Amino acid sequence: MEQTRSGFVAIVGKPNVGKSSLLNRFLGEKLAIVSSKPQTTRNRITGVLTDGRDQVVFIDTPGLHKPKTKLGEYMVEQVNDSVADVDAVLFVTEPAGEIAASEHELVDTFGKLGVPVVLVINKIDTVPEKEKLLARIAQLSALYSFDAVIPVSAQTGEGVDELLTQVKGYLCEGPHFFPDDTLTDQPERVIVSEIVREKLLRNLRDEIPHGTAVSVEQMRERENADMMDIDVTIFCEKDSHKGMIIGKGGKMLKKIASESRADIERFLGIRVNLQCWVKVKDDWRNKEGIIRSFGYL
Repeated sequence: MEQTRSGFVAIVGKPNVGKSSLLNRFLGEKLAIVSSKPQTTRNRITGVLTDGRDQVVFIDTPGLHKPKTKLGEYMVEQVNDSVADVDAVLFVTEPAGEIAASEHELVDTFGKLGVPVVLVINKIDTVPEKEKLLARIAQLSALYSFDAVIPVSAQTGEGVDELLTQVKGYLCEGPHFFPDDTLTDQPERVIVSEIVREKLLRNLRDEIPHGTAVSVEQMRERENADMMDIDVTIFCEKDSHKGMIIGKGGKMLKKIASESRADIERFLGIRVNLQCWVKVKDDWRNKEGIIRSFGYL
């Protein structure tokens, strides 16, 4: 019988480089929320990929940025904690643009860790010119002695199999950390709240979604019925934001709830009756007690 192998791999990078999209591509499931807006991920989301004897535990981290609130400080701590004790790191970046100060900070951290770091250049589908991609690889490779450089597109899947093969090379012989059918270590309530927050991010203006939090008040499966009742409260920071989330005649809130319900049903494999309410908690991102109640501390 073949010996099983396992390992922990952190996915890090600045906001909006496609870390969550890459995790979802690895797993073949929509686990981490995805948005065109930066700083989408607030918690470390653990995704578990079991492929025969191999089990990779991926840690999807918040984007590293300069924090402006206590919640932001927590998000940066999550990144630093995630890379402290792993078998390998995937440093995800983009094929164009300036190298951010936060990326330089991450590279400085790598040198102190002594773990293999793979440079993953995502979104290569947006750069059809091979010469530009090669120039970008040379520019980024000058920053650090990366274990490997692998261009990918989380959107199309190009290069992802090659990256996964590289990742499996860092696994160590030993038992799997999770049962083989595990997709994530996150409770269903966390995934449900993240799905609703994703719809807020996708449907609302830039300044509103990051001032929102989602609390799942109840998840209860009905007896003798293939149906689950889920009650969700969306918290925002201002009365004006509450009005925008609800929308004229409740239209926006209905849209958010409808899109959320479809993804939740897909994830849970059961029909869902989703009820959403909106409440105001002024400046909650700077209040540790409230942040803690939302599970972020």
